[in-house]
Amino acid sequence: MQQKAPRRTRERILELSLRLFNEFGEPNITTTVIAEEMNISPGNLYYHFRNKDDIVNSIFTQFEGEIERILQVPDGRRSNIEDVWLYLHLMFELIWRYRFFYRDLNDLLSRNRKLELHFKQILAHKIKVAKQLCEDLRSEQSLEASDAQIDAMATNMVVVATYWLSYEYVRNPRKYTEQQSMADALARGCYQVLSQIGPYLRGETQLLFQKLSEEYLKKLT
Repeated sequence: MQQKAPRRTRERILELSLRLFNEFGEPNITTTVIAEEMNISPGNLYYHFRNKDDIVNSIFTQFEGEIERILQVPDGRRSNIEDVWLYLHLMFELIWRYRFFYRDLNDLLSRNRKLELHFKQILAHKIKVAKQLCEDLRSEQSLEASDAQIDAMATNMVVVATYWLSYEYVRNPRKYTEQQSMADALARGCYQVLSQIGPYLRGETQLLFQKLSEEYLKKLT
């Protein structure tokens, strides 16, 4: 049987750093801690990354690539409510995988110009996709809302999604790393974001939304 090639040191550093940043917060982790956890010398670490910001930026590049793949509306057809639900699921899973960016967002942006610029672009792209999803639903007469209402909905959806994990952390910090607790938190986040458009849905789409919501709420209780 052919053995897998060992992961390169650079990849292992990024993987470990992401885990440490997620568990303990990026401000609390130094390059010395990363090197000790890797069981390598600081010099070996600096051979691959100039400093901690270089590590953070490399992780952000990975995150940016993944989120760009998610931020794609269905090709060749209009979106439906299930597309919105799936989009939110994938988005929250990605946010959880790179949660330190969202939990430490203000601190990171205040001292990292690259993240500041690129995160603005990501937020703008999220709002654009959310608007497109709502407009598709309106085109199918599944949603009744004005352009101004859709603009507000799209912004609210992105605001809630962006700061949901911060809210969950404040609400129950001691259970923040428990797998089931956070699975429930992400499910609540999906529901909370989707509830922004619930009052504007009409016809069969509204009935489907109610059905999906009831199934979700049962799981949470």
